[in-house]
Amino acid sequence: MKEVYLDNSATTRPLPEVVEAMVASLTDNYGNPSSLHNKGLEAEKILKEARRKIADKLAVLPEEIIFTSGGTESNNLAIKGIAYNFQNRGRHLITTEVEHPSVLESFLALEEEGFEVTYLKVDRHGQISLAQLEESITPETILVSIMHVNNELGTIYPLAEIGKLIKEKNPNTFFHADCIQSFGKILLHPASKQLDLLSISGHKIHGPKGIGALYKKKGIELKAQLTGGGQENNYRCGTENVPGIAGLIPALDALPAYTEEKPFDQEMDRLKKHFLKGLKKIKRKVIINSPEDGSPQILNISFPGIKGEVLIHSLAAEGIYVSTGSACHSKSREKSHVLRSIGLSPDVIDGTIRISFSPYNTIEELDYTLACIEKQLKTFF
Repeated sequence: MKEVYLDNSATTRPLPEVVEAMVASLTDNYGNPSSLHNKGLEAEKILKEARRKIADKLAVLPEEIIFTSGGTESNNLAIKGIAYNFQNRGRHLITTEVEHPSVLESFLALEEEGFEVTYLKVDRHGQISLAQLEESITPETILVSIMHVNNELGTIYPLAEIGKLIKEKNPNTFFHADCIQSFGKILLHPASKQLDLLSISGHKIHGPKGIGALYKKKGIELKAQLTGGGQENNYRCGTENVPGIAGLIPALDALPAYTEEKPFDQEMDRLKKHFLKGLKKIKRKVIINSPEDGSPQILNISFPGIKGEVLIHSLAAEGIYVSTGSACHSKSREKSHVLRSIGLSPDVIDGTIRISFSPYNTIEELDYTLACIEKQLKTFF
């Protein structure tokens, strides 16, 4: 049976070179990077190379990169690390109501400890109001955390404008962004956006699961969430995941080089436009929830009157894999907080699926998917 994987915002298939690098690390370079002998030095060399490559992609210093177990840990370390370390300055925090669960749950936990959190509202396309953000920043605000690309809608947030606004209103407020859906897909240089912290994940860029990183601007101190042997300059203790980090290297090498003229993945943009064109030919009601100027890899669509879960299972029977939204909440019976926040009715939310592309998808795969969607819709109506 033909297989078409279109759930790349949940995870991506590791590249063959990634798997090879991980196997080599597990079988040959298996030393502990903290050890002083040759095996340890070989492992340490892998860490240095990967750290340098991430830094090069972000145009930052290698020592500003902290390895973590993934995006969730990076977000927790950034948010809680700042909150606990700078609560003497203030206990007010700002985020949006459409963040990834790893961000929202971190803020909810801090609220239970007495921190005050402002949750910015969004419009029909999931975009925040800069005016509301400006009004919300006070002398007590120590952190603003706003994602770069929304994982369900693909909405791109204007981080450069946000960063400028934050620093003008309160220069002592730190700015963090969850860039897990944008790293490797959109031009991303923290300095141009006045970001102090930035989270990324390996398995969203055809790398391994279980490895991520946090960019922390030099000079900023965080309260560590894991203590122990002093790894990662004491910010994230525990033996580093060397096989995961080794696999990250070829994944980073495979990423396109973005410029101001070409700031996003051109191939995924081409695929998304082709799919949208095909959707318009389907003679059933289709609602496009993603904004026109959204990220090239995410397309959120609704088919009112159909259960998204039923459509997903029907497509899976044809070898096509999509999702109803965030993989981190896909098994929850609760309706998507993102789709509720943009004002969709329960009927529309129930009929929603998310298509997320990879540069390794093909036009032929998309045409097959469109044909299968149309075929399935005919069975429902």
